[in-house]
Amino acid sequence: MKPKKNPNAEIGRNSSLYFMIGLTSVLLVTWQSLEVKVYESESEISEVVQLTDDLKEEVPITEMLRTPPPPPPPSAPDVIEIVEDVVDVEETVIESTESSQETFIEDAIVNINDVEVDEVEEEIVVPFAVIENVPVFPGCEDLKTQQERKECFNEKVQEHIKKNFTYPPTALEMHITGRVHLQFVIDSKGRVTDIQKRGPDRLLEAEAVRIIASLPQVKPGEQRGKPVSVKYSIPINFVMKE
Repeated sequence: MKPKKNPNAEIGRNSSLYFMIGLTSVLLVTWQSLEVKVYESESEISEVVQLTDDLKEEVPITEMLRTPPPPPPPSAPDVIEIVEDVVDVEETVIESTESSQETFIEDAIVNINDVEVDEVEEEIVVPFAVIENVPVFPGCEDLKTQQERKECFNEKVQEHIKKNFTYPPTALEMHITGRVHLQFVIDSKGRVTDIQKRGPDRLLEAEAVRIIASLPQVKPGEQRGKPVSVKYSIPINFVMKE
């Protein structure tokens, strides 16, 4: 006789597995319940300003000044006298200054010799390259030929620039370099005027103008025996050496 119980249907065979699954489920539910956060409802805060009524202020005692009423206006006279105007008034006759067709106008005769005309000499500016007698820089007076004086003038100007040259500190920090072209006029008195500049930056231009403006007064150039203004050009290079 065969047994009725199926050996493959043992209930206690997987009991440990079921126990672990149940224990895990209980631990998961417990952990979730501990992690739940409950926030308290925000309580409304109201600020109350308390005012006290027992403020005591001292009221100054003022004295009332009683001003007297203004005097009544003078009463009009009962009788009004009418005075006749007996003074004779002389009428002033105003003559018209407008001219009519009958008015004769005398011709004004003007002598041309009596009129003084001031002669205004036009300022002549001659380029340095074509001037007959070049401006003489201090220290070049002993030279005889015009070519020697030209070369001496150029050398003296370059020496002056090297002697008075100062690189602008701001341009040095910003590494600003370049060439500034200068053009100026040596007037008939030997002074430097009308300095024109063109360069890459205003800092370099300002330094170049300062150097040229400090040139000493020279003997002015001459054209046909008369002192004239002379135009001169020179570039100044601003270079930083490493």
